Amino acid sequence: MRRHRKCLAHSATFALLLSIASTHAAHAYVDPGTGSYVIQIIIAALAGIAFAVKIYWGRIKGLFSRSSSEGQGTASDER
Repeated sequence: MRRHRKCLAHSATFALLLSIASTHAAHAYVDPGTGSYVIQIIIAALAGIAFAVKIYWGRIKGLFSRSSSEGQGTASDER
């Protein structure tokens, strides 16, 4: 069974390398609207990340501040 898998892996690797080596030049046209669309996607992704950080900022801050304040008790906790 292992020999069959190894042979299959070698065959797949050979087929992939052969297909990469035999590619021809693509005569494609990318219009300016495509570049604009890519820029819009990047801006939207950054805005989405910023919005998510804004919403969860308290939790993110709490992850780092709890570790330093666990050992400290307040006066109301001691009573």
